[in-house]
Amino acid sequence: MNEGIRAPEVRVIGPDAENFGVLPIREALAKAQALGLDLIEISPNAQPPVCKITDYGKFKYEQKKKDKEVKSKAHVTETKITQVKIGTSERDMQIKAGKAAAWLKEGHRVKVDLFLWGRYKYMEFEFLKERLERFLAVIPEGYKVAEPIQKGPKGLSITLERDPSKKPQTPKPPKIVPPAAAETEA
Repeated sequence: MNEGIRAPEVRVIGPDAENFGVLPIREALAKAQALGLDLIEISPNAQPPVCKITDYGKFKYEQKKKDKEVKSKAHVTETKITQVKIGTSERDMQIKAGKAAAWLKEGHRVKVDLFLWGRYKYMEFEFLKERLERFLAVIPEGYKVAEPIQKGPKGLSITLERDPSKKPQTPKPPKIVPPAAAETEA
C-alpha cells in the first residue's frame, strides 16, 4: 500500500474502475494523493503489478465482505457415526436409519458401526456382515459405499456417501399379523 509498493512500474486502476495504464510508481502515488485516496496493490504477481486507487478502509471492508460470502457458500462435510448392536430391535434400526438418511440428505458421510462386545467379536464374519447389511437395507435415502465393510477392534464398520443418482427408497413396514388371525391360521 502506498510507499510499501516496491515495483518500479504499476498498472493503475482508478477509483471508478477506469484504467490509467502502466505508470511509474511515483506518478501513481502522486495521482492517488491528488485524489485524497490510497494506492493499494491488488495483484502483486502480475507483470506489471496491478494497483487500485481507493480508500483503504473501504477496500478492507469489501474484501472482508467477499471472504464472508465465499465462506458462507462453502459446505463442510462431516462424517457422522451411528452405532448398531446385534440385538438392536427393528424399530430402533428404523429410527437410526432415518437419522442416517437425514445426514446423507444434508451431504454428510455416515459411518455405520456394528458394535461387538464379548463373545460377539468371535462370531462368524458372514453372520455379522449380514446383520450390518440388514441395517443398510432399512436406510430410506439413496447411498453409495465410500469404504467397504471393515473389521475393526470394536466390530464391523462401513462408510456411506449420498448418491444423487439413486432414488430414495421407502422403507417397507414390517408385516404385522393380528393375534386373532394368527390363532385361526394355526
